[in-house]
Amino acid sequence: MTPSVASAAIAEFQATFTAVRREIAKVVIGHDRVIETILTAFFAGGHVLIEGVPGTGKTLIVRSLAEALNLSFNRIQFTVDLMPADITGTRVINEGADGRREFVFVAGPVFAHLLLADEVNRATPKTQSALLEAMAEQQVTVAGTSYPLAPPFFVLATLNPIEMEGTYQLPEAQLDRFLFKVLLDYPSQAELERIVGTTTSAETATVSAVLEREHAPARVEELKRLVRHVLVAPDVERYVATLVRLTVPPAMRGGDRTSAGAVARAGRTAGASAAGQALLLGAKVMALLDGRPHVTHADVDRIALAALRHRIVLNFAAEAAGIDTAHVIEGVLAAARRLRP
Repeated sequence: MTPSVASAAIAEFQATFTAVRREIAKVVIGHDRVIETILTAFFAGGHVLIEGVPGTGKTLIVRSLAEALNLSFNRIQFTVDLMPADITGTRVINEGADGRREFVFVAGPVFAHLLLADEVNRATPKTQSALLEAMAEQQVTVAGTSYPLAPPFFVLATLNPIEMEGTYQLPEAQLDRFLFKVLLDYPSQAELERIVGTTTSAETATVSAVLEREHAPARVEELKRLVRHVLVAPDVERYVATLVRLTVPPAMRGGDRTSAGAVARAGRTAGASAAGQALLLGAKVMALLDGRPHVTHADVDRIALAALRHRIVLNFAAEAAGIDTAHVIEGVLAAARRLRP
């Protein structure tokens, strides 16, 4: 790729990203950083786990993203009685005009470009695994037959931090299926005033499509491939590897006893190679948004919290002391910076 072609491609990526963010902002008030992180994961080719109380706009964000990109959208409300077939689809008996009967596959709601898995922790692990398999393999298997999911395929799964009775938490090993985790807070006083005013007025804001429907999937895949072409210098790769290693408690790293103090005191387990991949892919999107074809250390730092938040699990002592993962990640970043040559 020549410098002129690269510059044009980067400018087009910036324009598309900005246009989508602007369209979402028409109907979603506040949550600017959350929307940017979700868009970053989307163009990086990953999925997002979002935690927030009901009524903070999770469904609206994903639906608006689908409308802005002109992609298909489905929503699944996870409940304790939801079955895997309710997600993937199932085979039914179909009788033809000649009286012959045959099994026909009826696709489930997972067959969409953007999927909102609402309150994923309310379903049983068996049902959760059906979604997680689709996220990892980009396909579903029903009765021994595999059915591919049309790209792009993006899942935003939500967790409700309240009313935890009767819920099934995602296993720590399966949290790696999500590139990022973001927290959706209550709106501020000013944002709440705007929300109340705009949602009860006679005029309703609408989202305009940024891409043409017939070309939208292919165009999104082109932008995702551009992210993969962003250059990463060896010293940045070394920084990412150091950062990930520092999230692992010393007892889990054999002879390597180097550790961020916060992890040594608070970490019970941590991310592995998937954490490094999430850091680099997110940093590549950050670089493109800044108009650069290469990643810097600052790009990695900007995305570290979202990439590592769900991969560092605190032990009981840390939780009792009021330590949260954000404090641990800040300590890890500070230690990684000190180790840089």
